[in-house]
Amino acid sequence: MFSFRTTALEDQLDKALLGGKVGCFCTQNCWDTARGRYMYDLFSERGNLATVFTPRDAELTPGTNHISFDRESLVDLDAIVVEIQDAGARYFNYSKDVFMLMETLREMEYPPALYIVDHINPAGRIVEGTMPSSTVEAHTPKVAHRHGLTLGELCNLYYSEIGATYPLHVISALANDSTRQILPWTIAPASDIPGMFTCQMYSGGGLWNNTTITPAIGTARPYEYFGAPFIKHSRLEMVPAPAGVLMRPCSFTPSTGRYQGQRCQGYQIMLQPGAEYHSLLHTLQLMRFFLERYSQFELADGFESKIADPVLMDYLHGEITFQEVREHVKVEEQKWIRKAKRYSLYDDQPYRIK
Repeated sequence: MFSFRTTALEDQLDKALLGGKVGCFCTQNCWDTARGRYMYDLFSERGNLATVFTPRDAELTPGTNHISFDRESLVDLDAIVVEIQDAGARYFNYSKDVFMLMETLREMEYPPALYIVDHINPAGRIVEGTMPSSTVEAHTPKVAHRHGLTLGELCNLYYSEIGATYPLHVISALANDSTRQILPWTIAPASDIPGMFTCQMYSGGGLWNNTTITPAIGTARPYEYFGAPFIKHSRLEMVPAPAGVLMRPCSFTPSTGRYQGQRCQGYQIMLQPGAEYHSLLHTLQLMRFFLERYSQFELADGFESKIADPVLMDYLHGEITFQEVREHVKVEEQKWIRKAKRYSLYDDQPYRIK
């Protein structure tokens, strides 16, 4: 059973929410600006809050970007309320945790009802990339790299994909005062997604995490910067840059993660005002550029299952041209948009960059 609800969480009259045992699965983005409280405070005040699942440690601590739970912790709950801020790309950890939760509920004999408090997608409705056509990361729906959907819409799709039958209720992002009062990136979705431009860079930039080049995790501007100790700047070489994008040579020293404490040479991706940026295609161009020039640059474990498309891998290995991969991506984006519209819950629709 699926429902889409246009009134706020506190106005829902379901018995499971009013008097049942409620578990809250959330991040710092469940802050209610109108009432000055977190989502789980609602159930604490009602006296029926059973448990809260949140990331470990402080909200902007590196390495905290997962929400842990086990099946036993879900037993005896009547409802689970989810409120996180998705980042717009299919490899966002907190969203994958939600999908793992959905899979776990499917296997339970008496699962609780699942409620998704939806949020606007900070990466917007723009679509980039392809649906998986090879082995994909665990707990990942068959969506484009930058999917253009909200978390509620993703859960609507994944609910269908896994054949779940427990109650799933999505509470509209438009029913939430917070979405009218603050922009969706005002509260950082995760410790490595801190600012307003990060989500525009993440659909491609997230792939650097599975290579020997770092996307500047452990700095103030992850995914806008990338680099490694072995990169050398040269005025004789121009790194690829599409129209509307400037590439500034830079250096940084990460405070955590790959190359912690080491000076890295790299580049800052700077978007000119009004530029429509296809992060995935640009990142593929950059990766092929560095693969051809540095033996130290390698695609590490997990890269293929993250990109999940043999044609994109062929391009990185120099077997097809950029024109060919761009045409492949165009066709696949059109296919994804047709699929995505079946699960859209709002008037505005996903679209691709022309």
